[in-house]
Amino acid sequence: MYRIGLSTCFEPDEENFERLSKAGINAIEICRPTKLHETINYKELEMLSKKYNIELWSYHLPFGPFREIDISSPDKELREHTIRYFSELIKKAGDIGIDKVVIHPSGEPISDDVRAEKLKCSMDSLDRLAEIAFLEGVTIAVEDLPRTCLGNTADELAKIISVNDKLRVCFDTNHLLSDNNVNFMRTLGDKIITVHVSDYDFINERHWLPGEGKVDWKEFMTEFNQIGYDGVWMYEVGLVCPPTIVRDRDLTFDDFYQNAHSIFNGGI
Repeated sequence: MYRIGLSTCFEPDEENFERLSKAGINAIEICRPTKLHETINYKELEMLSKKYNIELWSYHLPFGPFREIDISSPDKELREHTIRYFSELIKKAGDIGIDKVVIHPSGEPISDDVRAEKLKCSMDSLDRLAEIAFLEGVTIAVEDLPRTCLGNTADELAKIISVNDKLRVCFDTNHLLSDNNVNFMRTLGDKIITVHVSDYDFINERHWLPGEGKVDWKEFMTEFNQIGYDGVWMYEVGLVCPPTIVRDRDLTFDDFYQNAHSIFNGGI
């Protein structure tokens, strides 16, 4: 049985911390739109975490707009700016006890003729960020991504994290379009330190609630339970119904608790 968490697709205020606690949600990942990172009150989050016994499990670094934030950019000035910005956020996360930071290895689209260059730039940036994070007591978890992004297969993500042995993996269960979840777990299972759980249609990322897409969750859990993961079952699903699917209502925190236990007990 895994602890249940939710990436913050909601305002991380006291009212929602209380609701999370009552719903049996044990942890959160701090993930905010890029423009809202400047408004995060880190000390308040630390206080609310302790008050409601909800772990600040991870922190998702901003992604995009790619013209402003991109560790894979061949533009050295942009890349250096991104590394400096991320270094500041890593320190803020580490200061309130968050020890895992999730990062995207690139933006997109990436054409074949520039992929090798962007891969090198991303790896160089991640190598530096891994060492910066280590000094703050933080581990960088590189996330698998969809479409033409870097890290869209297990093999490519394995190559990316090979640049520094301090790097680990955030496994997003709805991102693999050129690979599959079972192969990903078999290839990188011992490097996975956090997950983003959601469902999809194998056509594009969807971030649907498990059971709404095509992932075979019974098959998934058979493999997942073998990799030795002992972290949080972290949902990355919005409360508001997206335009890609029809629900009869928006989701509640209780829905995630019930969904998780259904999966853990062999359902869905």
